[in-house]
Amino acid sequence: SILSPTGLMLDGTSRFTCRGKKIYNIMGTSTFTEYTVVHEIAVAKIEAAAPMDTVCIMSCAVPTGFGAVFNTAQVTPGSSCVVFGLGGIGSAIVMACKASGACRIIGVDINEEKFPRARALGVTDCLNPNKLKKPVQEVVKEMTGVGVDFAFEAIGLIETMVAALKSCNRSYGVCVIMGVAPTGSQLSFDPLVLLPGRTLKSSVLGGYKTRDDIPKLVTDYVQKKINIDPLITHRLPFPKINEGFRLLQEGKW
Repeated sequence: SILSPTGLMLDGTSRFTCRGKKIYNIMGTSTFTEYTVVHEIAVAKIEAAAPMDTVCIMSCAVPTGFGAVFNTAQVTPGSSCVVFGLGGIGSAIVMACKASGACRIIGVDINEEKFPRARALGVTDCLNPNKLKKPVQEVVKEMTGVGVDFAFEAIGLIETMVAALKSCNRSYGVCVIMGVAPTGSQLSFDPLVLLPGRTLKSSVLGGYKTRDDIPKLVTDYVQKKINIDPLITHRLPFPKINEGFRLLQEGKW
């Protein structure tokens, strides 16, 4: 089995055309096809026993979420965390925070249909910013008294990135950004937000070295050292790919 990790930033090259137009890849890989052509550096060999309809999420969601917690933030036992965005990456973050021994995990999302599943994964408190009477970061600070120890942003909006940063403890809180904001966006906040001691970090693929580490994660799953099954919400055959995107857009996953 071959898994094509998305952790390599390459230029906007194209190896395919459709009806006379170039088809571009993202981050050096191409998916939704039985056979493809990619750069040699963008391919990793995984265990043949790995079920591809499950370990496919090892290409992004799992290493991004797990690595943000284990490698980038290094969440500690007994700590408090807030996760902005409870989609695939956010759910992986929640699982990793729980595995790290976090005592409180606050989940933030405007889609409340995700809350029951988030709680099952380890979220202790759920917040819908659209239903709050004050900014979500202020509510998080009131809930924790001093702000969380670790904040994670897995949405990709400037306002949620700033909210995540401001949710942190002002003296030692760590905020990790994984969401990808629109091209040309500018992250802006008062420098005094950082001055007392907050730390702002970014994380791409969770800091994993994709060709070495993703196969190890797959092996850990095959050997039942980790369980990523709860992150799978739907399994659809390829002809229903448009239905899959519809479910994604409607927040049904």
